[in-house]
Amino acid sequence: MLKSPDVIRNSCSIGSNSMECLKLLSESELKFLTDQMVDVYYQKGEMICKQGTFASHVMIIQEGLVKSFLEWNGENLILQIFAPVNIIGLSTLFEGNTVFQHSVQAYIDSKVSLIEISAFKQVMNSNAQFSARMVSLLAEQSAIINGRFYCLTKKQTYGRLADVIICLANRIYKTQKFPLHLSRKDFAELSGMSIESIARIMTKFKGDGLIEINSDFVEILDYEKLNMISQKG
Repeated sequence: MLKSPDVIRNSCSIGSNSMECLKLLSESELKFLTDQMVDVYYQKGEMICKQGTFASHVMIIQEGLVKSFLEWNGENLILQIFAPVNIIGLSTLFEGNTVFQHSVQAYIDSKVSLIEISAFKQVMNSNAQFSARMVSLLAEQSAIINGRFYCLTKKQTYGRLADVIICLANRIYKTQKFPLHLSRKDFAELSGMSIESIARIMTKFKGDGLIEINSDFVEILDYEKLNMISQKG
């Protein structure tokens, strides 16, 4: 099924379980990849990979929540959020690339499986369907990043925050009431705003009956109005 352009444009994350692609592998191919996996546990705030460092593996987030971002002159630009179970680091697969193009950091305590790039490429070379699925995932990630750039540069502050809240509900937690794992600073980075602006707009959204928010959770109370703000920007 084709996805609406607005679904991609307003998204901060791959919504589906990208590891469903493992069903395309033969038993021997799946065993080969599984044998190559090493599970690593990262604490909240810990760097999983660093932009510009040697890229030796792709990553599968098994538990937790992480962000990918570009670093430049002390500033961070959030590209995507990844929840279980999704693949991170597909950009490391293109020929001639030897470094990570972005950094990845854990929002909360997370479990990540690492697979050597050479092993991953070996399976891609032997399985055309699996390889095609990786290309599709990479294309979707690229479309989401392009959409985020559009939102950050063309939408007003209310629309940008509405985008983030809706993305968290629809594509990360898949429920309109979800735990508040992100800080005001995290929301500010995702929305391209100051922490003060985030606090002011969240208070406005709460006062208008669009959301309920406390120290533990966020709940969307009026999805239609919040989505309208997202769409109109």
